[in-house]
Amino acid sequence: MALLNRFKKIIQSIVGKEQSTNFAQAGKWTLYFILIGLIAGLGSIVFHYLCRLGLHYFMDFMAGYRPPSPAGEHHLLPPTGTPFNRAILLFLPAFGGLLSGWLVYTYAPEAEGHGTDAAIDAYHRQGGFMRNRVPLIKTIASALTLTTGGSGGREGPIAQIGAGFGSFLATVLKLSERERRIMMAAGVGAGIGSIFRAPLAGALFAAEVLYRDPEFEPEVIIPAGISSVVAYCLFCLVLGWGTLFESPDFIFRNPLELGPYLVLSLVLVGMAVFYIKFFYGVVKVFPLRSPITSSRL
Repeated sequence: MALLNRFKKIIQSIVGKEQSTNFAQAGKWTLYFILIGLIAGLGSIVFHYLCRLGLHYFMDFMAGYRPPSPAGEHHLLPPTGTPFNRAILLFLPAFGGLLSGWLVYTYAPEAEGHGTDAAIDAYHRQGGFMRNRVPLIKTIASALTLTTGGSGGREGPIAQIGAGFGSFLATVLKLSERERRIMMAAGVGAGIGSIFRAPLAGALFAAEVLYRDPEFEPEVIIPAGISSVVAYCLFCLVLGWGTLFESPDFIFRNPLELGPYLVLSLVLVGMAVFYIKFFYGVVKVFPLRSPITSSRL
């Protein structure tokens, strides 16, 4: 102990007490972001396994339907010999929607919706606070919806799941509201970066989706980057390295090739705006009165 105190005094005399404190703070927060990455990475692994198992038992075993998977993912169990059944496939999404809706409405109503909106709302209006049960309920409900044929993707659910883990850890550590929001953003980045095997994209997603201003929030991008890389490494250590999607090699030969890509980008922007306006317009015209059916995904 005496030797340790002497070493500490030497360090403080060299770099100064204030800078030494800054180093300690940086080390503490780095540890927090690593913990978020580990927890969110484990959550992504569980969510991935539930989705793969659900596809096997619901789609394959019950309906005989075997949708193709991304090149970077593989089936956990060998395909069954169940013949394709249109009748079961017709009613399976309704069954999954009702079951997941009941689960969400009963245990965690704030987990309803596609996830991203709820994470943004908690970040800006709830001080980054989410109940501890939200990640668990969201994981099970989203896996039920997606694996029974429900319309949706994994980005919204995993964003809310990661955000919930970040909020949970901040609550356990008794952090301030501002610090909880940072931890929550780090969880969002870790969830996205791991499930899609794209750590940089996860960090940028967390920093960009939480703000309307096009400039990235500086206090979010680095924490999200650390957590995203850790979660990605853990996810790939368990499920294998590589990218989620595969595409042929493209060789850039002529600047004129950028023209079609520019046109494509404008078309995609227009379609994205149209989809968003149409989606929320339908919600306003046809309000979902049933709390169960409005809680899907």
